Amino acid sequence: MLLQSDTSPPIFDTDLTRFQSAVIEASRQHPILVDFWADWCTPCHALSPHLERVVKELDGAIRLAKLEVDEGENMRLAGRYSLRGFPTVILFENGEERGRFSGARSTHQIRDWLREHLTAPADSNGHPR
Repeated sequence: MLLQSDTSPPIFDTDLTRFQSAVIEASRQHPILVDFWADWCTPCHALSPHLERVVKELDGAIRLAKLEVDEGENMRLAGRYSLRGFPTVILFENGEERGRFSGARSTHQIRDWLREHLTAPADSNGHPR
């Protein structure tokens, strides 16, 4: 049986309806960063290319779910996770939250943050696996 998370793209959009399966359950196979963002949020737009760069560098070792909080019922997830500002990024691994940060960060800062929060050891280049 081929697992859903093995066929999903490394960067994808999600919403309230798909969150449990696409993020929580899928994080049992691969760590998943969730970018809670809003279209009106300038720091959200600044952060996005840095998150995408790190995910692409890690070549499938981690996935990025993008959740636009102002679409549909998505703000319920912001409430569920007690988000106070945007962007907020939460790392899920093995079905659980492993860490979070808010505000824009550089590619280097995101890499360092991932090293601190992922439970898997880093590879020979210092990248999380």
